[in-house]
Amino acid sequence: MEWKTDWGLRGRMFFTMFLLAALYIAFLGVLLWTNQSFVLIVGFMSVFLIAQFFFSDKLALRSMGAREVSEEEYPELHRMVGRLSQQADLPKPTVAVADTRTPNAFATGRSQKSATVAVTTGLLETLDQEELEGVMAHELAHVKNRDVAVMTIASFLATIAMFILRWGFLFGGGGRDRQGGGGGIIVAVVASLVVWIVSFLLIRALSRYREYAADRGGAAITGKPAALASALMTIDSRMDRVPKEDLREQSEMNAFFIVPIDSGVIANLFRTHPTTERRVERLQDLAGEMETA
Repeated sequence: MEWKTDWGLRGRMFFTMFLLAALYIAFLGVLLWTNQSFVLIVGFMSVFLIAQFFFSDKLALRSMGAREVSEEEYPELHRMVGRLSQQADLPKPTVAVADTRTPNAFATGRSQKSATVAVTTGLLETLDQEELEGVMAHELAHVKNRDVAVMTIASFLATIAMFILRWGFLFGGGGRDRQGGGGGIIVAVVASLVVWIVSFLLIRALSRYREYAADRGGAAITGKPAALASALMTIDSRMDRVPKEDLREQSEMNAFFIVPIDSGVIANLFRTHPTTERRVERLQDLAGEMETA
């Protein structure tokens, strides 16, 4: 396999993390200026989220009801992941399966050595072998690009702002309000709203680009972009037949799925993924380039 470093993705990951870091330094400055108790909240949340980062793979698997499976349980899936990992020059990740009708897959883990790739039973029942290879190669491309860890860190930072936005008035009154009359609390909550909105948009923009990058990487690993395109269309068409309760339960994992679970107009405005149609078009273009190369 000829793996080309995606400098566009790396640049976007660096730029996103740089902007988020600058944003949160300014945010801490506002909290210090308005109310000391908010800094305690941020400190507590930061410690909690750092701990969460180191257990992010286990938390993601638990949220999906996924479990690690052995080679004896899923021999063909393990062989496929092992072969694709060799082609991608990656350590073989842990393999997990979630017992749900929703056809989807995701990768998690803070590094290439601690990665896990997970699929649902609905996906295994839906795709043929070539399509499944395309999906697993896509997930391994996320691991190869190291974008899972960046997305996890970025999401954690946005969680701090959301926590203060939701609970600021409840927990913010205990500190020293330099503005008097609760004005400092209002400033802090407004600042939290601004930080959350900017973080939200930055994360969504990075998430959409990383899907294109993983599509290209998955096609490079298998040499079959058409198989991934077919898998994307199959998964997208099956989503309409999945019960709404199942979709709602799993919607929080949207940014990490290969195909998102849409939920109306808001999902279209702030998508974590490009549209399936656009991804398929790019994969078809890539297939044409491979044929002529």
